[in-house]
Amino acid sequence: MSDNEPKIVYPRWRTHDPHPSRPTANRQANAISFNRGELNEILGLYGRKVSCGEWCDYAIDVLGEKAVFSVFRKATDFPLYRIEKLKSRPRRQGAYAVVAPGGRVLRRGRSLARVLRVLDSPLRLVAAGA
Repeated sequence: MSDNEPKIVYPRWRTHDPHPSRPTANRQANAISFNRGELNEILGLYGRKVSCGEWCDYAIDVLGEKAVFSVFRKATDFPLYRIEKLKSRPRRQGAYAVVAPGGRVLRRGRSLARVLRVLDSPLRLVAAGA
């Protein structure tokens, strides 16, 4: 480097972490989230319920100990149901739970497909005039 070239001085944080706003690998390893297969199952159910007019909106929250898929009847309402993936009990009671608005657990289990059955009501034939 010659005397004529400008010297670039980076802030102190640049020397040890070039991207401080990105989560570190340690935080990513500890966080729990839905994988692609789980989201496909949940969004399949969500699509069926939206087409029936029962559900309108959803939100996904990735917290430290759990990941939550919240379902709303209207965009401004409180969640109608919460589908939770829990980190703390994957073997005891199962990693998945469906929670009603009051906090009551409707179903808990190890298999997401079995847990989602509580929300997926079968089609019924309705007789006209009966």
